[in-house]
Amino acid sequence: MRAFLKGCFYPRGGATDPAAVADGDEATTATAKATAPPRPSAKKTKKKSMRRAPSATARLRTLSFDNLSRTLASSGMHAFTVAELRAATRNFSGSHFIGEGGFGPVYKGFLDDKVVPGMQPHLVKLVGYCYQEHHRMLVYEYMARGSLEHHLFKNLLASLPWATRLKIAVGAAKGLAFLHEAETPVIYRDFKASNILLESDYTAKLSDFGLAKEGPSGDDTHVSTRVMGTHGYAAPEYILTGHLTARSDVYSFGVVLLELLTGRRSVDKRRRGREQNLVDWARPYLRRPDRLHRVMDPSLEGSYSAEAAAKAATVAYNCLHSVPKNRPTMREVVDSLEPLMRMSRDVPAGLFVYTAPSEPSPVAKAVADKADVAAEAGEEAKDGGASASAAAARKKCQRSAVHAESAAPKYASSVAAGNESRGSPRQRRDRGA
Repeated sequence: MRAFLKGCFYPRGGATDPAAVADGDEATTATAKATAPPRPSAKKTKKKSMRRAPSATARLRTLSFDNLSRTLASSGMHAFTVAELRAATRNFSGSHFIGEGGFGPVYKGFLDDKVVPGMQPHLVKLVGYCYQEHHRMLVYEYMARGSLEHHLFKNLLASLPWATRLKIAVGAAKGLAFLHEAETPVIYRDFKASNILLESDYTAKLSDFGLAKEGPSGDDTHVSTRVMGTHGYAAPEYILTGHLTARSDVYSFGVVLLELLTGRRSVDKRRRGREQNLVDWARPYLRRPDRLHRVMDPSLEGSYSAEAAAKAATVAYNCLHSVPKNRPTMREVVDSLEPLMRMSRDVPAGLFVYTAPSEPSPVAKAVADKADVAAEAGEEAKDGGASASAAAARKKCQRSAVHAESAAPKYASSVAAGNESRGSPRQRRDRGA
């Protein structure tokens, strides 16, 4: 068996975080640190992130060579030589370069018979390491489909079908649940779309554990730590107080679930006003099945189960609760989402004719939005007039999806062939088609 792997190589060979998988836009399945050859020029995209801690890095730097060697040897992982990894990557060839991660460049390579099944199917497996002279490398399994972020926001040729989105959400939820339910609970702390990697069958796995932290123990209710993570995904109470709990991860999961539902980024400065922040914009619609279509991803073209979408939106709403203890556990999230996959098996996979009406007048839209915010704060019942006006505005915003083909038992892996000649839904939308 030939395993498809990649490595991330650190240019100066200093001890960096061995647990951290590259957090770039591409698949992140192997990390390493070493004196690397010149990297191929690649345009970096800056991401607005909170401060990142050296955590494991600092601990690694305090270990002597002998102590670290014994620690790694006792792990049961395969010890690679530098020569093996050079051969696997064709001497770190530019053709094997995948992307720039948070801790260095990332490469892919082929290795024979080194990969064994992991204990948890939704965590990226650490295959082995290299600790030779000044070289420091970690090798992870390769994830053929890349990151969820790429498929949601950068792939203009095809849109993820509804059933695939549910599968990804359930897989990622199972990965978080496994971490939270471990004998020593682990808080992931940086759950986001770019850290969810996909196998060839779209099985989701979590990567990049550089910010992961052990959960509270004994009578402690939280862990106090410096605020780190990625803007738009971190729980508000964690940002304000530095108090970290497993429910902080639950909030981050709610944000990613919103991204899967809406096809929008957690933060998008190109949009106007409240729409720049996904949670602020979408939350008022999540418990309104009659209005949910207004925030669903247009590239789905209506090809989803309305009932399943409404239930998934409710899960997202609960995960985003402002009071941490009122959020569900990740096990409860898994139990809520798994049945939705069965509900979505009979959703047609054929072409859809999507009809979007003209926008309501600015006044009607403003009244509707005001009523949504009031409902979110529990004040809608106090203002029957606003609710009635919002109901009238809703009638002007109805959307319809007409099935152009008969129902199929499962989704196709991409939009049907008819869309190829017309371009992707996003491309057609950008052209004003």
